[in-house]
Formats: sequence, C-alpha cells, structure tokens
Amino acid sequence: MSSIFSKSIAGEIPCYRIAEDENYLAFLDVNPNAKGHTLCIPKQEINKLFDLQDQAYLGLMAFAKKVAVALEKTVPCKRIGMAVIGLEVPHAHVHLIPLNEMDEMRFQNKVSLSPEEFIALAQAIQANL
Repeated sequence: MSSIFSKSIAGEIPCYRIAEDENYLAFLDVNPNAKGHTLCIPKQEINKLFDLQDQAYLGLMAFAKKVAVALEKTVPCKRIGMAVIGLEVPHAHVHLIPLNEMDEMRFQNKVSLSPEEFIALAQAIQANL
C-alpha cells in the first residue's frame, strides 16, 4: 500500500515541492514546526531510514544537505536542525527545520501558513538551490 509520501511523489496528492531528482524529493511540511520546515524523502518506498541501502542513505543525506543550505539562505534562523522520527508515515524521511529556539524541534508548537505563503516560500528556497 502506498504511503502518503509515495502518493505525493506520483503527483496523486499535491505538495509544495522544493527540490527533486530521480531518487529524492524535498517538500514543505504542511504542518510545520517553523516556517520552512521541509521533508526530504527517498522516492523508493522504504519504511525506516536505516533500512535504506548504504548508497541510498548516503544519497539522501547529500540531498538533504543541499536543501538545508538553500533553506538556511532563505529563512532567517540560527541553524537548520535535522530530525529523524517518522512514526506517523511509514516512509523513510528526514525533517529539516529552521531553528531559532529549541522548542521548534519538539513537534508540539506548530505555525500556520496560507497556501500563498507556502508557494512563495517554496519558490524562494528553490531560487537558493
């Protein structure tokens, strides 16, 4: 059964895409901890990050780094945090979160953005890739 992320990859569910290549996709989290909260996923449907083959795991980390650099250029923050939790969606993924305070990593306090703000933010990050 396809995960919600696999449906986003296939274009069955819309998402705010930031970066994509043949193996990975980065898109804005629609329930973000902070403005710019981004998910990086492998296109291969694998449940757990550490079940990825070494090459796919290293490729995901390199892809996430590229996205994080662009994210940091776009969203004012002290640094980009990375979290791997992933109990809510059975598809390996990493969270990239612009941080100004530690509470932004707790997944309890959320921010709201309008669809127009999501689109503008995705375009701004893409411009810094």
